[in-house]
Amino acid sequence: MRRLWVLAAALLLWAAVLQVQASDYKYIRIGKDGDVTTKTVSGYALMGGGSDLDEAFRFLCDKGAGGDFLILRAAGDDDYNPYVQSLCKMNSVATLIIPSREAANDPRVAEIIEHAEAVFIAGGDQARYINWWQGTPVENALNGDIAAGKPIGGTSAGLAVLSEFIYSSQGDAPDDPALRSTQALADPYSSRVTIRRNFLKIDLLRNTLTDTHFAKRDRLGRSLVFLARIVQDGWSMNPREIAVDEKNAVLVEGDGRARVIGSGKGAYFIQVQKESSECRPGTPLSFREYAVYHAPSKGQFELKTWSGSGGSSYSLSVDKGVVSSTQAGGAVY
Repeated sequence: MRRLWVLAAALLLWAAVLQVQASDYKYIRIGKDGDVTTKTVSGYALMGGGSDLDEAFRFLCDKGAGGDFLILRAAGDDDYNPYVQSLCKMNSVATLIIPSREAANDPRVAEIIEHAEAVFIAGGDQARYINWWQGTPVENALNGDIAAGKPIGGTSAGLAVLSEFIYSSQGDAPDDPALRSTQALADPYSSRVTIRRNFLKIDLLRNTLTDTHFAKRDRLGRSLVFLARIVQDGWSMNPREIAVDEKNAVLVEGDGRARVIGSGKGAYFIQVQKESSECRPGTPLSFREYAVYHAPSKGQFELKTWSGSGGSSYSLSVDKGVVSSTQAGGAVY
């Protein structure tokens, strides 16, 4: 009898733990209690990390047309709530923290996302977003919002997961913040060079990789490796990248017109033009002719034609792990 009692108690405890795990999301809301439905306009705020840009958040708010603004996180707190509320006249501003796959499978979580008129994905660790949210109702709800023409944006890790191709670790390990361009260029198939795909479905960001903190953290070399891997692995013959520096954002209209704002070095629009010369395990990368368009602050770019104004064009190549540029003086940024 004692063994049966212990077993029953253990089963009850296990069930209680499962219940907690299934409901461990946090939802913190300010503003009005009841949701509203407004006529939203599609748009995408691609923020490079660092200091938040008021103009980028106002861009999302304006397109959300006074509805309910939702911040998504996998960890952290609700510090964005008062910030966004101070910038925008929205029905409500809320933060939804989804810290596990169990939480991402809670029906209430998807319902909250579906009722938002504007969505912002905060920074942090994109591996958590992919490992915990992909293949769950959270992914479905976000794609439903996108298909309905609701604006969405992200900063740092939140930007990294908006595109079709995503740098994110496999399994449960977090992204390695110490991965440097020199390390990636030395071995394109290092276990630390991992790319995922097909989380969110934004038509303007198909066949595209997004990167953040770009010039500030010298991420050019590793981005060139990611693009070479996409080609070598047969995912695309001419993948593109939108790389945004810290303190910058690319604000994209629903028709593909984009403008760069902020005080960093701007944004870099990169496209593969030729196949890899040598992209294989254990060998430094050699890859010819990446076309680059650098758009500084106030520069403009058209995603559908992949052309810009107010910036400059040049080419990059990699020879045995060393990046070279056609810019004057060989500058790569």
